[in-house]
Amino acid sequence: MTAEKRSSTATLSRPCVLIIVVAGVERFAFKGVASNMVTYLTDVVKMSTSAAAMSVSTWAGVTSMLPLVSAVLADSYWDRYSTITVSSLLYVTGLIGLTSWALLRKWMPCSSLFLPLYLISIGQGGYNPSLQAFGADQLDIGDEDDDQSSCSTPEEKGRVKSAFFQWWYFGICCGSLLGNSTMSYVQDTVGWGIGFAIPSAAMAISIAAFFCCTPLYKQKINQPRSVRGTSFPDSIFRAIKSLLASVSAGKIRLSLRHDDDNENNFSELELQGKALKVAEVTSPKDSLNEATTKPSVAKIILRLLPIWTVLLMFAVIFQQPMTFFTKQGALMDHEVGGGIFVIPPAMLQSTITVSIILLMPLYDRMIIPLINVITGSSKGITVLQRIGVGMVFSIVAMAIAALVESRRRHLVAGQMNIAWLLPQYVLLGVSDVFTVVGMQEFFYTEVPSAMRTIGIGLYLSVFGVGSLVGAVLISAIELATAARGAGESHGWLSDDPQVARLDNYYWFLALLSSISFVVFTQLCRCYN
Repeated sequence: MTAEKRSSTATLSRPCVLIIVVAGVERFAFKGVASNMVTYLTDVVKMSTSAAAMSVSTWAGVTSMLPLVSAVLADSYWDRYSTITVSSLLYVTGLIGLTSWALLRKWMPCSSLFLPLYLISIGQGGYNPSLQAFGADQLDIGDEDDDQSSCSTPEEKGRVKSAFFQWWYFGICCGSLLGNSTMSYVQDTVGWGIGFAIPSAAMAISIAAFFCCTPLYKQKINQPRSVRGTSFPDSIFRAIKSLLASVSAGKIRLSLRHDDDNENNFSELELQGKALKVAEVTSPKDSLNEATTKPSVAKIILRLLPIWTVLLMFAVIFQQPMTFFTKQGALMDHEVGGGIFVIPPAMLQSTITVSIILLMPLYDRMIIPLINVITGSSKGITVLQRIGVGMVFSIVAMAIAALVESRRRHLVAGQMNIAWLLPQYVLLGVSDVFTVVGMQEFFYTEVPSAMRTIGIGLYLSVFGVGSLVGAVLISAIELATAARGAGESHGWLSDDPQVARLDNYYWFLALLSSISFVVFTQLCRCYN
């Protein structure tokens, strides 16, 4: 293929396409379990609404935080393929355990339910960031400073990379859509056992397909020599032992280039607040590279923390469709089309994904040109501006949710149709197109190439910590508002829909998010 033809199109290799499909199936499996979990905990396990919401938020938070830990393992002490192998086995084991628990629920203690759930968290923590980074490894574009690739210019490399991440996001959105729409319906109408078994089987089949295509993959091994050449079980224990020893010593070693077998080609991340120092160099070329070393990894991560922190409230709002939005819909009339079809409350989460899928093709073709006309500039909007626009949409979504809930409280139970919840779901979908995609690009591009998995882990950890913040907010609000109920425990998040003030909770989240947005706009002045 000539250079002219390559420059006109950005095609993905078969391994890339396969990995995108595998990622979509993973989203189908996870969303098929997580989207309706709060209903399972309240209706089947018989937990209170606040306890179920707090449990789901904590579980989702831990699930999203673990990728940051596994990213260090994958980038520094192991390779991504091995991380995918072990984490996928844990993932499937957790899904099978959850299915077994649902089938044997009468003989199982309630506390044992969280064992398979957190086994899923551990598996996903290593699986997702490693799979995305491994998929990017299959792109024949080389490193930033590597000219030995099929893409001869930076523009071609950027076009191929952009195509991969666009199709990656499209794939996981399609998987999420199928999981939210089909599995919640199966779980509510057929049964929870089959509703958990289908995602488990789909995940197992996708992993088997991934391993069957191993000969097609281009693997980049960045293990230290102490791990290379050992058997697979030994490499697991040696990598973990090496990681624990480094943490206890206060240093984490990061490979500067994946394709270089030079043992000196490592940088050490000091964990006691010292600046990153490049390891001893042994050649004039290394000395020249040391003279032009970029800012330390520690400083790069610290530089991202302010933006990371103010995005936590967006992550709190991001969890509402799986928790209180679902319980809000359970109090409404589920029939549409004159009673022809009954919509399970969790199925409305699929409207978020539909909004994303419909809006994504319009973003570059309509939204950006419109912004260019308004601003008089041909550069569109920056990544941070894109994140800010999404934050505004999320605040508006919470305000609309509060207004709808306020109206519902003044009506008889079941008198208000569930379709009234569509605007808040759609607006959250629009906010995802701006903020979530912007966050991916921001954290991916603001870290060195050797830390790309860690960059993805940083992005995912926002939602993990945000979920934990949401759980803390639920506990604090429950304690504070119940105390005002003269000992009757009728707070904002009461199980009694007649006395609950979910609208006040939504207004409170909108206020906190508005404060975060104001701080975000001030922080943006410190970034290019």
